[in-house]
This record gives sequence, structure tokens and C-alpha cells, in this order.
Amino acid sequence: MKEVKPKKAAKFTAKCLDKLIEAATTDAYNESEQVSGFFTLIEDNLVVPFTTRVLGQVVTVTGIDITENDQIVAVCIFGNTVQAIPVLDLPMPAPLPEGVEWITAYRRWCGS
Repeated sequence: MKEVKPKKAAKFTAKCLDKLIEAATTDAYNESEQVSGFFTLIEDNLVVPFTTRVLGQVVTVTGIDITENDQIVAVCIFGNTVQAIPVLDLPMPAPLPEGVEWITAYRRWCGS
């Protein structure tokens, strides 16, 4: 897998992100269900694996998970170590992986 350097998330328009937020949160009755909607759409659309840098180390993102506390995390591997990193804190690589717009929408929804 080719090593890539991190960069900021792509500039998606507010209108585009708002439509994604609406799609993720429609029919959700509370915040937990809204986060579950984002999780499902991120998991379904984000193309993994991809590499990025976390604390200066190249890691491989192999999947997306959700914690018992409704935190969406990226499952990252470095050597033999597996670590869950909140997607709100995950540096995005260049080129951006397909489906990253859902993470960007989730970050907007969270106020990040």
C-alpha cells in the first residue's frame, strides 16, 4: 500500500454536507440514533483500507466501528497493534479515500 501524507478534508459545500446530514439523521428519534445513522453510512461508503499518519506513524485504517458510548472510531493498525481512533480526530490522507464526505458531514454535525 502506498504511503500518503495527511491533509485536511476536502472542501465540500455546506449545502452538500447538509444534505448528507439530513440523510443520516432522517427518522432518528434521538442523538444516539443519529450517530448510528452516520455510522451506517460511513461504514457503507468509506473505502478501506487506506493509510494515513497518526502521531507521525503511518497506520492502516481497516474499518469503522462504533463504541458503547456512541463514538464512531476508525480501526487503525500499526505493526501488530490495533487502535481505535475517533473519526473526529483522524487525519485524512491525500488522496482522500472514496466516501470521506460522510466523515466530513459527521464532523460538521458534531461542530468539528
